[in-house]
Formats: sequence, structure tokens, C-alpha cells
Amino acid sequence: MCDVRKLAVRFVLVGLAVGLLAGALAPANAQTTQTIQTTQTQKNKKKRTQETHVHHETNATRLARIHQTIEDTYSHRYEVIGGGGYLRFRSGDYTKKNNEVTWAAALNYYLNPKLAIVGDARGSFGRARALINNPYGVYKPQINEYTFMGGASYRFYAKEKVAVSAQALGGIGWGIFSGGSKQIPGPLLGLWSDGIRPAFSLGVSADYNIYPSLAVRITPTWVGTDFVGANGSSLQSNLGVNAGIVYRFGRR
Repeated sequence: MCDVRKLAVRFVLVGLAVGLLAGALAPANAQTTQTIQTTQTQKNKKKRTQETHVHHETNATRLARIHQTIEDTYSHRYEVIGGGGYLRFRSGDYTKKNNEVTWAAALNYYLNPKLAIVGDARGSFGRARALINNPYGVYKPQINEYTFMGGASYRFYAKEKVAVSAQALGGIGWGIFSGGSKQIPGPLLGLWSDGIRPAFSLGVSADYNIYPSLAVRITPTWVGTDFVGANGSSLQSNLGVNAGIVYRFGRR
């Protein structure tokens, strides 16, 4: 009986010891777990902060690069343009319009990044549609026109890769309408007379920049001429398009 009591007392003491030990370890485990979680949270926050900082630095670098490219592109004083295209030309009072192949060259001098003074030269070549059943039997003579104009260009849109500008020009046009007609005067075929007359042009140019100093340009254009026919002078309204290469040089 005494042994049974001693054994019971031992079980109770062991149980109390285990309970006290568990109670002592529980706060330590909880504190350790909390510390680990806090440390991991801080690491995650720091990582996100570093990633955000790197992202902002990347955007800032990209924006700075774009700004510098724009500055390099549109700080040139000079542009030389060369190319060719197409013109729909009215060759006489009563003739149908004919198709012409064109060349075009220009030099632009920029007073500032937007405004330029322009010198422009062009040539057009095609076959006119002379009056039907004319007594000379010449129905599609070769004709040529040349224009030499000056004016202004204004760049109203300028980005890293694309720019858009408008230009207005005025000067003279030289028409040769009897060179391909066996020296028969143009008015006898329903065409304009040879000679030098006023010429005008309006256009809008779109540039695609390959490098800051090099671009591809396309220019839809209107060309007005004032050549003289059998009924006197009249305004010829001609539409076309030119395309070519732009080379920029000379820093401001």
C-alpha cells in the first residue's frame, strides 16, 4: 500500500514538472516564431523597396536618354533633303491631267528648333495629253517643268523617332512644253507656252528618324503654277508626293 502511494506521488510530481517545463518553453517558442516572421517581413519589404528603386532608376535613365536623343536630333542648324516622287499635272486649259515623275532637293536653315528658312528646287517630267485630232499628229509630247522656290518651314511635332512640319514656298516655275513636240508651240497642241512664271507650293512633311542626323521624309505637296495658254494665264493646281532622305548637320 505504501508503494502504491509513493508511485502516485511520483506521477503527480512528474506531471507537475512536465507542465511547468511546457509552460516555460511555450513563450520562448512563440517569441522565436514571432522574431522569425518579423525578420522575414522586413526582408520582403526591403526587397520590394530595392526593386521599386531600381525600377524608378531604369525609367529615369530611359527618359533621360530619350530627352538627350531629342536634343541631339533637333539641335542641328542645317538639313539637306534629296529625293523624288510623283506629280499630277495640268498641262493645258482643256487637256486631261498627266502623271509626272519628279525629283526634289532642298536646304533648310533652322533659326531655332522649330522655324527654318527653306531653299527648294524641283523638276517634273511626263507626257502631256495634247488635244485629240490636232493637225500635227502629236498627242503625247514630253513636257518638263522646273521650280525654284524659297520660304519657311515650321516643325510643330518633334519626338524621338517622328517629326511633322509644314512649309510654304514661293518662287518661279520654268515650263518647257514644246521640247518634245517637234518644236510645235505648246498652245497649238492645247498646252501651255514655254516660259518662266510664278510658282507656289504648300506641303506637310513627316520624318522618321533613323539616327539624330539621318531621317526618311515623305511630303504630300500641292504645287500651284501660272503658266500661259491660248486663253491667257491661269492657276494650275497640281497635287503630288515626294519622298527622300534628310541629312542634318551643324550644331547650334
